[in-house]
Amino acid sequence: MTIAIIVAMRKELDLLLPQLEERQQHTIDGTEFHVGRMGQNHVVAMQCGIGKVNAAVGALTLINHFAPELVINTGVAGGASKTVHVMDLVVGARVAYHDVWCGPESIYGAVNGLPLYYEAPSRVIGMIPQRDDIHVGLICSGDQFIDTIEAVERIQGHFPDALAVDMESCAIAQVCHLRGVPFLSMRVISDSPGASSDNTTQYNDFWQEAPAHTFALLRDILARLQ
Repeated sequence: MTIAIIVAMRKELDLLLPQLEERQQHTIDGTEFHVGRMGQNHVVAMQCGIGKVNAAVGALTLINHFAPELVINTGVAGGASKTVHVMDLVVGARVAYHDVWCGPESIYGAVNGLPLYYEAPSRVIGMIPQRDDIHVGLICSGDQFIDTIEAVERIQGHFPDALAVDMESCAIAQVCHLRGVPFLSMRVISDSPGASSDNTTQYNDFWQEAPAHTFALLRDILARLQ
């Protein structure tokens, strides 16, 4: 099975690349793609860059050139619920935009003509182990680094069941929806506004402490898919 893995930042890619066996690098339109194997699966990994536009361009380039059967977006996210904590894993059973508003007669969060929620394949969600540090639910995306409890509360006003916030998942999900490719977002919580007096310090310290087992769940899912 050909599986694409997309991350936003180099720090995330550096954690991911050691997991790839027989790795080769290709450059397409100025973007690096790392092709290899994880178990029995053929994997294409890339760093798309931060934000929705970078994520969409990267996802479309990857899909057009490598035709993956599943796209997984992984990396870090901010917590949006008191039920999740730093180093917990959030799996997006569905994703939505928290910063899209197309005006009257539109649903907040939905691009006109497209779904409000992009849902992950039920087969893959069924493979997620039940553990206290793994949460399955809604991830919201927008072009903002959410670093205050007030910003989280604004998002919760529209999406009270949001577990995590990031800047790429829903843009990649939208591209996958348009191209008919299954999509899954899986994020590690790096910071949680309101849980610390200094959210930015909490985020920076996460990178010093982030262990290689960050991607253990990813390896487990891929093993089940082969």
